[in-house]
Amino acid sequence: FIHAQKKYGCSSHRMIMDEGVDKNYYRDDFNDEPKGCSLGTNEEDGIWMNMSDQAGTIMCLMVWFLLGYSCLTIVWLAETGGLPVSLSMIYCILCSLALSCHAKTTLTDPGSVPQSAVPSEAQRKNHPEQKLSMCSQCQTFKPPFSHHCRICNRCVSRMDHHCPWMNNCIGAGNLKHFILFLIYTWLTCGYAMLLLGWNYFFCATENCTFGTVVIQLARVMTFLSVGAFLFISSMLMNVFYGLMTGIGTIDRLKKKALDTMLESDEEPIPLKDVFGIAGYHTWLLPIDPVFEDYDRVMGYSTPQRLLREQMMMNSNNVTANASAPIPVGGDVVDQHMPNDVTKDLLSP
Repeated sequence: FIHAQKKYGCSSHRMIMDEGVDKNYYRDDFNDEPKGCSLGTNEEDGIWMNMSDQAGTIMCLMVWFLLGYSCLTIVWLAETGGLPVSLSMIYCILCSLALSCHAKTTLTDPGSVPQSAVPSEAQRKNHPEQKLSMCSQCQTFKPPFSHHCRICNRCVSRMDHHCPWMNNCIGAGNLKHFILFLIYTWLTCGYAMLLLGWNYFFCATENCTFGTVVIQLARVMTFLSVGAFLFISSMLMNVFYGLMTGIGTIDRLKKKALDTMLESDEEPIPLKDVFGIAGYHTWLLPIDPVFEDYDRVMGYSTPQRLLREQMMMNSNNVTANASAPIPVGGDVVDQHMPNDVTKDLLSP
């Protein structure tokens, strides 16, 4: 029904009717800001990448080094006959998925709030008495559950925390990729412990005897796998608790410090607000989710998006009314309505 595309450098205008998801689904998640091909976390940067934290960059690269080290170790064990080749291939696939999700988490905008952000239509209707919050750092509208990250220097919608291992904030925009990274890395560590444990304790053939170099690599990998497995298990429990309560890590720590944790404040986050509505087959893949209501998930809208939505709704009404004949003076004629959609939309 509507297909519009406007390019600014590396960015594109996404305002489409997605027939593959729902014939009545309207998708518009474009913030109408000109963007180039530069790297950074500023609003004008076309590719999201935190380049201000050197420690975070080192820790981010360490994740790739450790997963690559473990994958090469497993391949070496398979080459020397210590493990079946098929089992090593499964491990490499898990490593590839984990690294793909890590890259998506690092390079995906976590939900940064633009300068043009305004309360969404649902917020104005459901909570007209609620006072607007403004960020003292960004000087922009601050959606509920959003926080300002001093490292990324942006306000992030539904921010959970800033993860140095990702070198990025974890928010509404990349929470799916972060969860998938934790799951695939957890499976990778558990699978490695099973393979090495089976070789240590249950394999008595000559093929299970490692050389001097290989045995040292396997020992280091076992130590790393156990430590990472325990750490990621705690992270998964923290993330799942946040999904079940709807309260992120930062908000939970603040509430505990002020002793204001109430069960009435807990509201689970729908899975469609994390993994999208593009189908269950996309939930386990490192691709960006398609949200049912982008403004509701992010907690804000923009005047341009509100205008486009009103134009779309008005166009639908005009089409429906024009196709419905009405009797006038005994004759049947078509009804036509004016397409005035900008009235009072951008008024303060």
